[in-house]
Amino acid sequence: MYPINDKEYLKICADIASLMSISLSSAKKRVEIKISKCGSTTIKEKINIAKELLLTYQNDKKNGNNSVKIFDELMATLEDNDNFLVED
Repeated sequence: MYPINDKEYLKICADIASLMSISLSSAKKRVEIKISKCGSTTIKEKINIAKELLLTYQNDKKNGNNSVKIFDELMATLEDNDNFLVED
């Protein structure tokens, strides 16, 4: 997929990146994956998909399901396993 250089689209992707604490390129990649699944072709359709994703992520954050919280839960240790390390 070729890069989209529309200012409104890039602004929405920047908002997603800020909201999720990820890089702009990662946010754009998430939106592009959704766009490719939907098969959108016009820039208006692509902007609408990006807006839908932004709203979804905003709702997740309000409900306490944002990426920072999930990462914190993954990094938490279990009671007596503070020093436990699994070798590859």
